[in-house]
Amino acid sequence: MLIQVGQARTIAVDLRLAIWLSLVAGAVNAAGFRALGYFSANMTGNVSTASDMLALGRFAGAFWLLMLLAAFVFGAFVSGLLIAAGERRNLRGIYAFSILLEAGLLVGLALLDLTWSAQAGGQLMMVGLSMLMGLQNAATTKISDAKVRTSHVSGIATDLGLELAELSRGRAALDPARRDVLLARLVLHLATLFAFFGGGISGVWGYEQIGPMVFVIIAALLMLIALPELRKAYRSGENGRG
Repeated sequence: MLIQVGQARTIAVDLRLAIWLSLVAGAVNAAGFRALGYFSANMTGNVSTASDMLALGRFAGAFWLLMLLAAFVFGAFVSGLLIAAGERRNLRGIYAFSILLEAGLLVGLALLDLTWSAQAGGQLMMVGLSMLMGLQNAATTKISDAKVRTSHVSGIATDLGLELAELSRGRAALDPARRDVLLARLVLHLATLFAFFGGGISGVWGYEQIGPMVFVIIAALLMLIALPELRKAYRSGENGRG
């Protein structure tokens, strides 16, 4: 699911990618909110809240929310540069490397949060988590040709509504091939939504039990996702070695 690109990808591959990485995104987003009171992936809400704060003269709060937006964009930017560099070198495992990078940085953020002062650690964690969500969302968007967006629930909900509207026309009004495509997309978007929701529950529960160490557990899950994919890439010779 982190190797195949373009026409080689199937709905089953995208479905696995959506479930696992939406689970991660939901856990990071919810655990981050439980710890810091801000969402690391919800840029729509953060920008709306920042505009509200600016209108009320609460400039410090608005600054930090806009910093989250900048961090998210920066994470996507870094992911894009990394993937482009990998593609130029025919490194088909580059997407797995991107997820491993996310895992390593997440461990680093958790450890810094445990050792730094509450204020300094909280601010770094807040910005760092947004950067990682931008990195992950960019990687999944790129590899799936924008079919999978692991932290973009608003878009998923919109797609669900449109797909249900088209399917409601009935069998007679739809070409069978089109109906199959719509059903596959419906399953993909529902799975993404429920995985994000389930990840959120798990993230908050984990934070209540073990605090910032929950991010280490999430990072371990990312490694379990990425490392087998990386081994497959090298065994199959898809990294330009054979």
